[in-house]
Amino acid sequence: MTDPVPRLPALVEAVLCVGSDLELRATLQHIVDAAAELTGARSAALDMADPGDAGLLEIRTDRRPAAGPDRCPHERPDGSLGVPILVDDAVFGNLYVAGKRGGPFTDEDEQLLRVLATQAGVAIGNARLYETARQRERWIEGAAAVTTALLSGEDAADALLTVAERARILADASAGLILQPTEESGMRIVTAATPDGSADPGDIVGTTITPGSPLLEQLLAGEPVFIDDSATDPRLTTHVRHRFGPNMMLPLQSGGRLIGTLALPRDRGGRPYSAAERLLAAQFASQAALALVLADARHSRERLAVYEDRDRIARDLHDLVVQRLFATGMMLESTQRRSAGEADAEVHEILGRAVDELQSTVQEVRTAIFALQQPPADAPTTLRGKVLRETAGAAAALGFQPSTRFTGAVEALVPEPVVGHLLVALRRALASAARRSGVSRIEVTVDATRRLPDGRAGVRLTVFDDGDTGGGRREDEGTGDGDTEDGDGRGRAGTTVVWQSPL
Repeated sequence: MTDPVPRLPALVEAVLCVGSDLELRATLQHIVDAAAELTGARSAALDMADPGDAGLLEIRTDRRPAAGPDRCPHERPDGSLGVPILVDDAVFGNLYVAGKRGGPFTDEDEQLLRVLATQAGVAIGNARLYETARQRERWIEGAAAVTTALLSGEDAADALLTVAERARILADASAGLILQPTEESGMRIVTAATPDGSADPGDIVGTTITPGSPLLEQLLAGEPVFIDDSATDPRLTTHVRHRFGPNMMLPLQSGGRLIGTLALPRDRGGRPYSAAERLLAAQFASQAALALVLADARHSRERLAVYEDRDRIARDLHDLVVQRLFATGMMLESTQRRSAGEADAEVHEILGRAVDELQSTVQEVRTAIFALQQPPADAPTTLRGKVLRETAGAAAALGFQPSTRFTGAVEALVPEPVVGHLLVALRRALASAARRSGVSRIEVTVDATRRLPDGRAGVRLTVFDDGDTGGGRREDEGTGDGDTEDGDGRGRAGTTVVWQSPL
C-alpha cells in the first residue's frame, strides 16, 4: 500500500476546511470539493440517506467528467469509489468520487477518502446541531411573536391568519392553512396564507374534508398527521390536494379544546419534512393554540365588560332619565288640563307641544335602552333590533345617528313578511335622505297602532329628514293594501316618507 504521508498536508488542509463552516450546506459542499481535490477525481458527489434531514438530495462538485453525460450517484461509472459517512453511528449518506486522472483509484485514495469521511461525519454532526439550534431559535421567536400579536387585540379572523402566515414562513411551506370543525362533523379550511399574500389562492378557503375519511378522524381526535405527498395520498380527498406535496397537519389544541388544525403543505416535489422540523412545528402549534385560547378569553372579558357597562347605562337611563321625563310629562299634562279653561290659548298650545316633545324623548330613550341591551356581535332577530341595525348602518354615511321611535307592541303585532317590506322601505328612505344635501336630522317612527281607512289594523313607517328640498315634500309608499294619510312631518321643511301596510 502506498504511504499516504506525502499527501498528509493536503489531507490536513482538507480536514480543516471541512470543519471551518457551521452552515450545513456549505459544510457538505466543502466535503465533496475536498474529496475531489484529495483523490484527483474529476467529479465528486454526496447523496443523503434522508433528504429531508439536510434539505438537499445531493451535493456535487462543479467539476464534471471530461466526456460523457453527467450521471447521478445511483448510476456510477466503472472505476468510481465510494465510502459511507456516519453521523452518530448512523449512515448520513455516501461520498463518491469518479473520473480519476491518470488511472484508476488506488488504495491510498480510498484510505484518504475514509479519513475524510470520518472527519466529515464530525463536521456534519456539528453543523446539524448548529442548524437545529438555529431552527429552534427561529420557531421559538416565531411562537413568541404570534403570542404577542394575538394578545395585542386582534379579532378572531386576523388571529388565525397571523398563526397561518408565521407558521408558513418558519416551515418554508407553500401555504399555511387553518381548518376548523364544521357542524356536519367535517373540517373546513377557513384561513389560507401564501407567499404572494392573496387571501384565498385558488379557492382554497372553503374546501371541506367530509365525514368518513380516516384522516378526518385523526384530525378531529387532535392527532398530528404527516403526509409525504398530498397529491397521491389516498387519505386526502379534497380537490386542492394535487397542488401540494409534503404536508404537516398539526392540531391546534389547548386544555382539551380543539380549535382546529394547522396544515403546512409544500409544493409538489418539495423536500420532505425532517423529524426536527416536525417536532418544532408541533411545539409551535401547541403554543399558538394556547395563545389563541388566551386571546379569545381576553376578548370575552372585554366584551363582558362592555356588556356590563351597557347594562349599567341602560339601567341608569331607565331608572333616572325615563322616570324623571315621565314625571315631568305628567306634571305638564296636569297643568295643561287646568289651563284649558283659561283665555290664554297660546300657553295651552305651548304646554301641548312640550308634552309631545317629552313623549317623543321618552320613546327615543327607551329605544336607546333597547339598543344598549342587544349584543353587538349578534344578528338582530326582533323588529326593533333590525330597524336599529339599519339606522346604525346609515349613520356611517350620514355622519350622525338618526333618531328612532316605536309606538305600540311592534314585536308582537308586526308579522315577519311585513317586517321584510318595512325594512326595504326604510332602507330606501335612508339611502334617499343620504343623497340629499343639507341633511342634519332624520327621524324614524314605526307605529303599530295605526288604523287604515278600511278599519284594518296597520303599521306605519315615517322617515323625516330636514334636507334641502325647496319646501316641504312628502313621498307616500305602501304595499298596495293600505292607504297613506297625512300626518307626521306636516308643516316642516324637509322630506317625509310614509309607508304603511295592514297587519
